Amino acid sequence: MLSLKERIKLLEEDLIAEPPRISMTSDLPFAVLRYDPEDEWKLRKQLRLLRNRLENSGKETVRISMADLMWESIEESEGVEPLFDLERQRGFQAAQEQVSTYLSDPDWCPLTDLLAGRLRDFDPAETIVFLWRAAALAPAAYHISALL
Repeated sequence: MLSLKERIKLLEEDLIAEPPRISMTSDLPFAVLRYDPEDEWKLRKQLRLLRNRLENSGKETVRISMADLMWESIEESEGVEPLFDLERQRGFQAAQEQVSTYLSDPDWCPLTDLLAGRLRDFDPAETIVFLWRAAALAPAAYHISALL
């Protein structure tokens, strides 16, 4: 099994290739970097270094926190107080289901709309976006694969 550093190196090679080799189709250009939770701090350091190398090679990089988008969705929907009340009355599961509704239902403030808004001003041919802090959506508030 490859080390975290080796996997990041392979990702970097795929990102700087012309054309990028991160997906099989050009209309869905994304890559997923899996890592073990205990490697979180190593990963953060390695991603900072990767971003520097990518920027030095002429790529623009942007980092978007999925945790920040989640909290923005909650605030734009009803705020945290109704969630706290719901959890007190009906438990964690009910509150998590409500967060899932905020994040996915078009009648609230869906995560896809928030993310699209953040990405709107970037040139996809020139910009590499790192979606990070996706674990904030666990265990079942939102399945990140829905964004793919």
